[in-house]
Amino acid sequence: MIVRRSRAALLAVSIAAVPAALSPMLATPAAAQWIVYDPSNYAQNLLTAARALQQVNNQITSLQNEAQMLVNQARNLASLPYSSLQQLQQSITRTQQLLSQAQGIAFNVQQIDQAFQTTYGKVSLTASSQQLVTDAQNRWQNSVNGLQDAMRVQATVVGNLDTNRTQTSALIGQSQGATGALQATQAGNQLLALQAQQLADITAVLAANGRAEALIQAERATAADQGRVQRQTFLTPGVGYQPGNVQMFHGN
Repeated sequence: MIVRRSRAALLAVSIAAVPAALSPMLATPAAAQWIVYDPSNYAQNLLTAARALQQVNNQITSLQNEAQMLVNQARNLASLPYSSLQQLQQSITRTQQLLSQAQGIAFNVQQIDQAFQTTYGKVSLTASSQQLVTDAQNRWQNSVNGLQDAMRVQATVVGNLDTNRTQTSALIGQSQGATGALQATQAGNQLLALQAQQLADITAVLAANGRAEALIQAERATAADQGRVQRQTFLTPGVGYQPGNVQMFHGN
């Protein structure tokens, strides 16, 4: 009786153990079909991807800024494709040539000093009438030459006005259309050079006019001194009238 009960208990335990042994085999296919979702992990991965994308965008923006900076630097270093230097030099050369071609007494300190010691110097009391006339003619000719030279310089400066107007218009256009700082600076420098050339023309006109006026005033001063000498010579007592015998008719 006891043996039967033991067998029955063993059989019951074996039957109870069968589902437990078969449960892993039955549960494995069902577990393979489930997807595990972790919200915190998903959020962390999404934040990491967004940060990586932002870094890429920042790098792209930085590269674009660097490229634009290089373009701007190239524009700032671009040279002005226009130069008025040759025209300005030609204008200055023409004016200088006229000043160097001054007739009579030129713009030379030594020559001026020599002329004021001789032609415009103190008139000698012993000078002959012919010498006085010759010196007066020389002084008059110098005054005429000075006036002619002044008018030639004036005409040249007036002729430069049209060239200056054209260059001014061109340089202002280049300055307004400059693509960079260097071009704008070079256009401004050339405008300053044009103003310097205009000032040089004004200086030349003033010098030529001053020379002509100085020659006229010097001529007047010397003429006054010559008149004083001639008057003094005329009034100086000399050998008076001496009576003498004069035979008008020859006797037979």
